[in-house]
Amino acid sequence: MLTCETREAVLARLGRALADPTRCRILVRLLDGAHYPGQLAEQLELSRSNVSNHLACLRGCGLVVATYQGRQVHYALADEHLAQALRELVQVVLAVEPSDACAAEDTPTDGEVRGVTA
Repeated sequence: MLTCETREAVLARLGRALADPTRCRILVRLLDGAHYPGQLAEQLELSRSNVSNHLACLRGCGLVVATYQGRQVHYALADEHLAQALRELVQVVLAVEPSDACAAEDTPTDGEVRGVTA
């Protein structure tokens, strides 16, 4: 049985992983299936070293796993339960706070939209 302290530690670990927008973008991509770091870097328009650093954090948090295929490393979400939880978390947030509220926060006075990712 999980103690309150264990549950708090698990939530803190998840919160740390989700606190960075780049890690969130990586997790969203991994919802579609496993990727190589180079693929993620290209899709997200980031450097490979940046993606690798974030993947290391996500591995440390237990959210992604690495599978070695020859000399390449393939990354995937650690568990299908995690994938489902992330999908549901997005739906809950959208249900509680409409996307218009998020868009309003990301829209500076000059009208340019920043920080909104698909």
